[in-house]
Amino acid sequence: MDIDAKRRGPSVAAMLRGLRTPSLAPWTHLYESPAPLRPGAPRTLFLGVSTVLLDDGNTAFLTDGFFSRPGLLRVRFGRVRPSPARIAKALRQAGIDRLDAVFVVHSHYDHALDAPEVAAATGARLIGSASTRNIAAGHGFPDDRFQLAVTGEPFTIGRFTLTALPARHSPGDLAPGRVDQPLKPRTRATDYKTGDCYTLHVRHGERELLVHASAHSLPGALDGRRADTVYLGIGALGKQDEAFREEYWDRLVTSTGAQRVVPIHWDDFTRPLDRPLRPFPAFFDDFTATMTFLTRKAERTGVALALPVVGQRADPWPP
Repeated sequence: MDIDAKRRGPSVAAMLRGLRTPSLAPWTHLYESPAPLRPGAPRTLFLGVSTVLLDDGNTAFLTDGFFSRPGLLRVRFGRVRPSPARIAKALRQAGIDRLDAVFVVHSHYDHALDAPEVAAATGARLIGSASTRNIAAGHGFPDDRFQLAVTGEPFTIGRFTLTALPARHSPGDLAPGRVDQPLKPRTRATDYKTGDCYTLHVRHGERELLVHASAHSLPGALDGRRADTVYLGIGALGKQDEAFREEYWDRLVTSTGAQRVVPIHWDDFTRPLDRPLRPFPAFFDDFTATMTFLTRKAERTGVALALPVVGQRADPWPP
């Protein structure tokens, strides 16, 4: 080992490699196919990070609803707040003018920052943890339209049955803890504490899916649960070792009997949504390692792997 090199720390070349953005080119063959709306048939719409719309033509709900996507410098050194203009533009381009619910999977800013504004603009009820409730209160959202998520207790929205299940945040949580009092907009990103973390189980008729945003697993949390499709959070998964990734796949995919996996929470959410999505630079995550792992596991186990296309309606349960 070169002791002097170790003392000097990473070379300039290594640091530049860490800032390089991985290419999506090797994975474009995995892009989901577009699906037209058919009466009564649920469709999904991926809108970056873990924002996913589910809509069967009569009922529509959204996970998180994060559209403001403040830049990296503001996130690291400034204060964050919802952008009404970006929220309105994203909703308009997605064709969303009303929602029945917005479900917040945990209370970090990249999940909960815009949720009260999105719910207010679309007439939705807002569902989440006590921390999300305090965020909503600080944003002026009416408490009588807030529903506290209770793990393990199903509730219905139209023909959808939703159940919040306990989850844990991925390793390296930068804002652990809870939001214990109303949180006003225009505060530091790290003031949006994790709060309770959920996996959302969704049933529509005989079909089931999971929206699981954080790349970690909680032993026993999904025991007895089934899912045809898993919207699988992969943020920071590339920084974990192979044993961690194997266990994650086993608990979220194998144990639920899933036949289809759709990776979410992989894009650089410090870039505006109207620019092409791209993974985080290698310094923050190893997207290539994650996709290589997922591709190999999918091929070996016969599970379909599909990369979502932002703004494109897709069938959550394709033939």
